[in-house]
Amino acid sequence: MGNTPMGDDLSAPGTVTTETGTILARPTNLDPGVAIVESDGRRPDATGTKGTKGTGKAMAAMGFSQAVDNSEGGLITTFFPLIGAAFGIGEGMLGLLSAISKFARMIFGPFWAMMADKYGRRKILILVTGVWGLWTVAAGFAPNFTWLLILYAISVVGTVASEPIINGLLPDLFKQSQRGKAYGTIRAIGAGVGILLGPAIGLFARGDDPSPDAWRYAMWTMGAISILSGVLIAMWVRDPRQNTACDDMMAEAGTFKISDGVKLFKIPTIYLMAGMVVLVTSLVLLAFYPNFLVIERGVSVFETTLTMSCFSIGAVFSAFLGGRLADLFVRKFGEKGRIMLMQIYLVSFAATVAIVTQLPYEGFGAAAPITFLLGLVFSIGFSGCVLPMVSNVVPTQLSATALAMLFSLIQVGVTALMSLGLGFVAEAFSSQTMFLWFVVVPYLLNALYWMLFYKVYPRDVERQQERSDQVAAGTF
Repeated sequence: MGNTPMGDDLSAPGTVTTETGTILARPTNLDPGVAIVESDGRRPDATGTKGTKGTGKAMAAMGFSQAVDNSEGGLITTFFPLIGAAFGIGEGMLGLLSAISKFARMIFGPFWAMMADKYGRRKILILVTGVWGLWTVAAGFAPNFTWLLILYAISVVGTVASEPIINGLLPDLFKQSQRGKAYGTIRAIGAGVGILLGPAIGLFARGDDPSPDAWRYAMWTMGAISILSGVLIAMWVRDPRQNTACDDMMAEAGTFKISDGVKLFKIPTIYLMAGMVVLVTSLVLLAFYPNFLVIERGVSVFETTLTMSCFSIGAVFSAFLGGRLADLFVRKFGEKGRIMLMQIYLVSFAATVAIVTQLPYEGFGAAAPITFLLGLVFSIGFSGCVLPMVSNVVPTQLSATALAMLFSLIQVGVTALMSLGLGFVAEAFSSQTMFLWFVVVPYLLNALYWMLFYKVYPRDVERQQERSDQVAAGTF
């Protein structure tokens, strides 16, 4: 899940109020493909439509970037059976590797978001998505497990950055009523690219007796693809809030402060979200599921990459479906519609995980279709409900900060601590037992927890502009 955008604080004299917040009036170097939309949804030229020139390539580049970063994280878990055999380690070390990536997200997600706010989101994306791929290449040369830990830890410091920054760009590119679709589209593009990346890299492990160095070839290849994604970001992505002509105004307004993130918890929806994410344990599922297929369901490493591509195919449909379902629920039920859909999603996902991990089956032929079912449900709640809800209640200047605090800090921090121990739980008992108590049960509890949002969320949506004005005035 997945989850942290950073919005520049552009409140200053000479601003206009828009549907997505307060932005500088006609910055001189605004991407020509990004139009300023007035609060009534009209462009200043009164065409009544929002400009979209160039946003298609930008979304493709951002979706590709997310796919690469997600695939880099999944690389270790998919190829862990070969890594374990090469270095003589068990599932406890898989938990350690998984925890490293999550601690990196917790610590460096807000850090990169801060850097993006201060130095420009596009520049930081190029650094962490493209240049940082060299560390993934280096990890493929690790002579022992200790060196693999060190080099992998450095590589994931950059891997965690793209999602928070990209999520922060989308509210600037799309008006409020279209954000569910926008978040869903980005996630769908990322999942679609993952469909091709997984099996392609998995070819290194094809056959009943794959090369013991297959995981090294995979790391080298993934690092090269990461560098390519940085090139695409440089070519196609523009930051609509970038404004070199207003450096003096931006110097103070664009600076991220930790205190801003703390202040967000004065918003009832946000502190409820902080409690909610503790019960979203899908990151645990994704960390251990590929190894579960190999060890407990008799699926080969290469077949596991194909199986996870079935998951990605399902996730493509899920992301599109989530965004559109949420927009439909909002039209029919108002702001409470997203809450209703989220509860339906949580129960559905718990039931699906129970089917995928608790039913007895063997081999690729059985694993592929039920894993597709898992992917079909996976993205509905976050693409259609959680991400738009957060962006709809926080001051528009701090939307990225909010997502960084909730998902890069709180959720991933809790998941990292869980992963440290759950690898040993799976090793001592079974992954099947671990999935039941640490994925299925928390999701069912979360469905009940979401009853608390019905009272506070609609009120917080109504107060978003008020709070944005308070941030602009320095009184929030």
